[in-house]
Amino acid sequence: MHLGLEKKVVLLTGGTKGIGRTMVRAFLEEGATVHFCSRTESDIKDANEKLAKDFPNAKAIGSTVDITDQSQLTSWVNSSAEQSGSIDVVVANVSAQAIPDTIEDWQKTFQTDLLALHVLVQTAIPHLEKSKGNIITISSVSGRDIDFTTPGPYGPGKAATIHYSASLARKLAPKGVRANTCSPGNIYVKHGTWGDLERDEPDLFKKQMELNPMGRMGKPEEIANAVLFLASEKASFVSGANLTVDGSLCNGVQF
Repeated sequence: MHLGLEKKVVLLTGGTKGIGRTMVRAFLEEGATVHFCSRTESDIKDANEKLAKDFPNAKAIGSTVDITDQSQLTSWVNSSAEQSGSIDVVVANVSAQAIPDTIEDWQKTFQTDLLALHVLVQTAIPHLEKSKGNIITISSVSGRDIDFTTPGPYGPGKAATIHYSASLARKLAPKGVRANTCSPGNIYVKHGTWGDLERDEPDLFKKQMELNPMGRMGKPEEIANAVLFLASEKASFVSGANLTVDGSLCNGVQF
């Protein structure tokens, strides 16, 4: 399927590891220009060097940004738009991934998953209105199901992300801007959450693996493919949706 993402300008937070890194590469393969960020300077340096080698004819621009710093975040959004001439797609991918039920983790979740998301989107909206672009927020099945992450802040934060994205869709539809959510299930990344759990807590990993009806966890590419679809004009009448990509992990029916 031809997605028509050539020369589109994509902003993606958290693009150096796991699902974020895979999404960056997927957009580049489609011919898009991708601005991505991470708060770790060495990760950005390594990513820029690797992507320049792997995609010599594409534009991948990585920047060191702490998204919880409002001035850094707004500056990155606006400078990216100025550098590339527009913003067509915003992918909000960063999460604090804070699971413990502590005040500190609740605060971290609010600052990273919600407040930074709001600042990112509100700064990008004027640019998206000009391009008739779209927003994709990355949530989680933990925002739908009461799972092993409860009773900490992770699930509530992800549920709030879905709600916020749906409210954006309703508000921005008259202006030609779409907003959707992609909620991954258990996605295996060797040096990510599940890879670490497999090495450090094999019994818990085995228990979680057994919950997947397909008998496996998902691949980062399977999330990237869903996001590419939502970002494209093939999804031109899709807005306010929560696309769950979980291999039927969730038990409840999503209405």
